[in-house]
Amino acid sequence: MLTPYDEFPVHQASRPFSHVPSTDTAWDDGYFFGLQGPADGLFLFTGMRVSPNTDVIGGYAGVCVGGRQVTSRHSRLWRPDFATAVGPLSYRFVEPFRDIHLVLEPHGSPLSFDIHWLGEGPAFEEAHHLATNRGRTTTDQTRYTQAGTAQGWIEFDGTRYDVNPRAWGGTRDHSWGIYDDRLPLKGLQQWLPPREPVARPRALRLWVPFRSADYTGFYCFHEDADGRSEGLNDVFGTPFEGRVDFGWDRAVRFVSGRHDLEFHPGTRVMKRGTVTLEDEDGGVWRQELEAVGMPWCPFTIGYHQGSWKDGGTLATYHGDGVVSEWDELDVSRQPFEHTPYGAAAPVRMQGFEYLLRIRSTDPSGRTVEATGQLELFIAGRYAPYGFEAER
Repeated sequence: MLTPYDEFPVHQASRPFSHVPSTDTAWDDGYFFGLQGPADGLFLFTGMRVSPNTDVIGGYAGVCVGGRQVTSRHSRLWRPDFATAVGPLSYRFVEPFRDIHLVLEPHGSPLSFDIHWLGEGPAFEEAHHLATNRGRTTTDQTRYTQAGTAQGWIEFDGTRYDVNPRAWGGTRDHSWGIYDDRLPLKGLQQWLPPREPVARPRALRLWVPFRSADYTGFYCFHEDADGRSEGLNDVFGTPFEGRVDFGWDRAVRFVSGRHDLEFHPGTRVMKRGTVTLEDEDGGVWRQELEAVGMPWCPFTIGYHQGSWKDGGTLATYHGDGVVSEWDELDVSRQPFEHTPYGAAAPVRMQGFEYLLRIRSTDPSGRTVEATGQLELFIAGRYAPYGFEAER
C-alpha cells in the first residue's frame, strides 16, 4: 500500500513506507512535544505514535498546571489515512525541525490549543538504543531530541494562555524502531524461558533538553544502581551524551557530567539540583535546576495497559472510526495512588516529567536564565542518593 511519503526518493528498503522491516508489535514510530511556561507553572504535552503491525495510530494531549493534570487520548486505524492527525489532534510540518504546527481542536475536554513549535537549533541524534535478551533484540531504536520555543495559544478550562516565544520553552523527541514490549500485546512470557537476568540493570535515567535566549542544548545520564554508566543492556542504556547549540551553525559537545539532586523528604520526587558538564574544549558548565511544582505523570498518555478506559494502550484497537476520551488526575501530592482502568486495586505512582527553571553558567562565568524539561526515572536501589530497593 502506497503512502504520501512514497512520492519522495528517500526509501531505505524495497517496500513502501506502509511496510516496516519487522513483525514485532513493539515496532512504532512517533513524536513527543512539550511546552514549558514557568511563569504560569504550566506544562503542555502532546504526542502521536504509529504502530504499523497493529494498524493503529494513537495520539494524546495534556496539560499540568497547579497540580491538576488533564489528558485526552485519540485513536483510529492507520492505513486508511496516513495523515499525522487523529480526530481533533493534528501535526503539520511547515518546515521540518524548524516549524511544526500543533493543533488540538475543541472536543469536549477542557483543553484546546493552536501552537507553532519552533526549533532554535539542530536536533541531537542520540546514541542508538539497542538491548537484547536470550538472543532476541528487545530494543532497536533511533531517537533524536531537540529544544526550542513556541508561539500561539492554549485554552484550558476557560483560561487562555498566550504562548510567547521569548518566555516559553519547547522540547521534543522523535523515535522509531522496536521499542519496549508492553502488555497486553506482549503477553506470551508464560510460554517462554525466563528472561535472562540483567547483570547491571539501569537504575537512573536523567534526560534534559533546555533552552535560553543565547543557546539551546541537551544532555542525558543513564546509570546502574552504583552510578556507573557503561555496559547497560536496557531500552535506555546509552552512556552520557549531550551538546549545546548556538543557533543552527555552531555547537559544542558535552563529554562528561555529574549531577547532585535534592529530593522532597521521604520521596523520590526531585526538588532542585545541580548538573556540572564538561565540554569537548575543556570548558565547564554549571546548571542549577529548580522544579516548578510537582512533575506530571505519563501513565495517562496511553503507553501502558490500563491507561485507556477499555484497558488497552496507544497501540491497541479501540473501535471503528476515531475514538476519543479524556480524564483528570490530581498530582499535587506525590507519590499517589491511581487505579488503572480494568485493574482491581490501586497502584502507587509518581510523576517523572518536570517543568524546570534553570540558571545556566557557561565556561566564561556568564549566567543566563533557561527553561527545560527533566525526565527522571529512579528505579530500585540507587546508591548515590541513598535509595534502597523499593518494596
